[in-house]
Amino acid sequence: MATARMANGIELFYEEMGDPQGPPLVLVMGFTAQSIAWPDGFCEALVDRGLRVIRFDNRDCGWSTKLDGVHVDLGAVMTARLGGRLEEMPEVPYTLSDMAADVVGLLDHLEIERAHVAGASMGGMIVQHLAIEHPHRVQSMVSIMSMTGELDHGTPTPEAMAVLMAPPPADRDAYIERSVDAKIWQSRRFHDPDEVKAAAARSYDRSFYPEGALRQMAAIHASGSRAEALAALQVPTLVIHGRDDTLITPSGGQRTAELVPGATLLLLADMGHDVPRPLWPIMADAIARHTELAASP
Repeated sequence: MATARMANGIELFYEEMGDPQGPPLVLVMGFTAQSIAWPDGFCEALVDRGLRVIRFDNRDCGWSTKLDGVHVDLGAVMTARLGGRLEEMPEVPYTLSDMAADVVGLLDHLEIERAHVAGASMGGMIVQHLAIEHPHRVQSMVSIMSMTGELDHGTPTPEAMAVLMAPPPADRDAYIERSVDAKIWQSRRFHDPDEVKAAAARSYDRSFYPEGALRQMAAIHASGSRAEALAALQVPTLVIHGRDDTLITPSGGQRTAELVPGATLLLLADMGHDVPRPLWPIMADAIARHTELAASP
């Protein structure tokens, strides 16, 4: 466990697992989710397949830098984005491009010239920006339960969006009880409320920071569509998405794979917007195989 200080003043908490000489795989987590949202067992499955796994907390989350008190008018940002009036987009503290640059800074700190990168949800959006804007640093990309930034692909159901945008309770017990509401987008077949509550307790105790959600959501909406850039991407790409996902519906992954030249799409029938334990072997196998193929001459 360590902290990397970026040239831009951001500090990222990170940890490494596996053989230091193995192919590096950087895992980028999603909206408000800390690095521990990549389950330990899933990371170990990737390590068992020979990968050097690096997971970290995004800015405004976990043990990384938090922009305390930095204001963003999320309502104005979303109005401009959803109304298609990008010329009216207010200034935001940072964008997904800035978060992708954080990953570059982490690679610099670790003296890694090129890495495989995998991102989930907002993390998938970040690694897409990373591959588009810094392709020389990306050996391969895995976009998991994510989307292209186009408003008509991957649209959440109203029920899932309502749960996502509901302010979390500040009280620990209430926060843990509320966590089961995420069942609306999690893998229905594998849903375990006790496991969900245990993860919520761990997250709360490590770093409860709802303020960061406003700035991260603003970054998503202010970054717009990546469709045109993805269509020109020349980075080996694997897209993983769940057919049961109601938060970023399957068309988000399907559209990503459709746009990126040569991309492989893995649609999992029993997967929602999470990384359920029974699917770890399938996902780890797919990611490891993808990295092997990308590294082949």
